[in-house]
Amino acid sequence: MKTEPIAIVALLLTPFTSHSRADTPLVPIHETFGPDFDAKHFSTPIPNKNTEVRDGVLWTRGSSGGKYPPMVYMPVDGKDIIITFRFRHIGDGGFLWFFVDGEDGFGGEDHMLRVKLLRDSVHLEVDAHSKDEHHPLRQNNRPADKVSGAYRLNEHLPLETVDLKRNDWHEVQLTFQAEKVTVSIDHALWSKTLRRPNFNAGKRKLLWMQSGGEEGIELDDIRVTETPPIR
Repeated sequence: MKTEPIAIVALLLTPFTSHSRADTPLVPIHETFGPDFDAKHFSTPIPNKNTEVRDGVLWTRGSSGGKYPPMVYMPVDGKDIIITFRFRHIGDGGFLWFFVDGEDGFGGEDHMLRVKLLRDSVHLEVDAHSKDEHHPLRQNNRPADKVSGAYRLNEHLPLETVDLKRNDWHEVQLTFQAEKVTVSIDHALWSKTLRRPNFNAGKRKLLWMQSGGEEGIELDDIRVTETPPIR
């Protein structure tokens, strides 16, 4: 059966905001969790039972008590943006799963890209959307979005071996520009560039899902800035 093309959202680049309050200036986000930490940068209440600022970093540990590990959400509002942050495991095992959510092309918002950082590999998952209920990439017969009526499509890329076993600080960077994103870890350690039509949509939310056990995972130095134009 012929599938419907994935929607491409044509938007002008708009400034992005931390969404902390209605009169917040449209400025880049830079959170270092120092003395001036602003919990309003996040839509997740901080502190909560799993997450708090400790020693100048954001520390998340334990279990959410539900299906997924503890999560932290940050709203954003932009299209061509650079996202960087640092993370560190304190204990053994576990993983960090980073999501970029955005416009689905049909009037709703959903996952756009997922970056799963395991201790020995990286797993990328692209989430596009279609109104075709028979699309071969439709996620496990997941129902259509209640707002947009679109179905989530899953494209799972192969695992790529990356050594993240040491409990050192690692820097993650995602650079979105039009239909391209480049994801890197520790600059030269690992990098991957993907081109997909859905990456050209507006980005609306960042999500960190953290499985770090009782010792936890630390986040620091979160930055969201505009991507410089191509010259």
